[in-house]
Amino acid sequence: MKIPPGYKPATHLRLDEALALAMAMHRANRLDDAEELYARILEVAPDNADALHFRGVLRHQRGGSEEALGLIRRSIALNAAVPDWHNNLGNVLLETGQVDAAADAYEEAARLAPARTDIHNNLGVLRREQGRPEESESAYRRAIELDPKNVETHTNLGRLLNSLGREEESMRCFCEALLLKPGHAPAREALGLAYYTLGRFEEAAQVYRDWLKDEPGNPAARHHLAACSGEGVPARAADDYVEKVFDGFADSFDAKLAHLHYRAPELIAQTVAGLLGAPRRELAVLDAGCGTGLCGPLLAPYARRLEGVDLSERMLARARVRQVYDALAKAELTAFIEGAAPASYDLVISADTLCYFGDLRGVAQATARALRPGGWLVFTVEALDAPEDVKEAGFHLHHHGRYSHRDSYLREVLAEAGLAVGAVTAAHLRIEGGKPVDGWIVSAQACEAAASHLS
Repeated sequence: MKIPPGYKPATHLRLDEALALAMAMHRANRLDDAEELYARILEVAPDNADALHFRGVLRHQRGGSEEALGLIRRSIALNAAVPDWHNNLGNVLLETGQVDAAADAYEEAARLAPARTDIHNNLGVLRREQGRPEESESAYRRAIELDPKNVETHTNLGRLLNSLGREEESMRCFCEALLLKPGHAPAREALGLAYYTLGRFEEAAQVYRDWLKDEPGNPAARHHLAACSGEGVPARAADDYVEKVFDGFADSFDAKLAHLHYRAPELIAQTVAGLLGAPRRELAVLDAGCGTGLCGPLLAPYARRLEGVDLSERMLARARVRQVYDALAKAELTAFIEGAAPASYDLVISADTLCYFGDLRGVAQATARALRPGGWLVFTVEALDAPEDVKEAGFHLHHHGRYSHRDSYLREVLAEAGLAVGAVTAAHLRIEGGKPVDGWIVSAQACEAAASHLS
């Protein structure tokens, strides 16, 4: 059903017509209209299982995952025989980090529909999240048996095998996915990373060159080619690359980072507490690169006003749900800080955002200007363990798309900006591939001189 823009339903629709219209609006991404109509249906028929379920799906899309779970569970209580509903419940549970409950939902979906490829694919994703790689592989292979042409499952299996050190097998999966769908971006990106992991750097670069021939403006291909080849390395990741990565990551961001034992917000909070003492709710605070707002609840006790800025609208939607920020802005970080009035903030923090910057001079200088005298900048970055050919560099772009930095470079850049370095302390930021990711937790303070010479 095609819905004309601006169309509003008549009030005399039958219930089945109203539901069909709401679902059509939902599919057309007219979420405000769809939600309004689902709500009107439920006013008339509070136990309409379909309206409950799809309103729950919509609430999850809009960041209201807790409400979504309640609605979806109510729909299943009314009609437990729909495999898609159990599958959707599993998706929401997995994306909110409730892995064991998600397993129960997916298993019930598979019991009701044992020949559904997508359900077995989801079970594969779940088992990998649970740290059960053999069962994950089995689920993916079952999905491929059911549908050998499923591109997503070939790609997911390849990623699993690559994480297990079975790179040659993983590349066969990615190549199979690309034979089935030559322009499949996730398989292209993963194939390049697999080549790089094996030390086959030129083949990795060629994957990205071929991708750019087909899609000259593709931000992921451009960024990863620079990382693989060392040619045209940008001073920071392009806005369109960062936005694409994090818009795609938003729904499952918190759950995935919890699985990686992500510590950056905790490290930021500990550092702030050490610098400022007991919280007093009297500071102007900026969460620079706030993402889904993981730092927000930790900063709120210090803040008279708490602002957040991020490039990803979908991440910001998740941050809004937390209801801890006084203002959230979609903007590039440095440009946003440059646009602030001098001496706007008492505290600026950035958790694992500056790893998408190589050259930190611009953001350091902008922050020095935006901080009040005595204000603090606290941030995390990944630590540079540079290969021999870049051992003199202050930062390096890696094949995974992030930059790492030397502690000496950090000190130099902060001093140039007129900030007094408090500490550059080594820390484990998270676990990836079973290994800790080494980083720095950095603090630097603005002084009168910094504020004046940069204003």
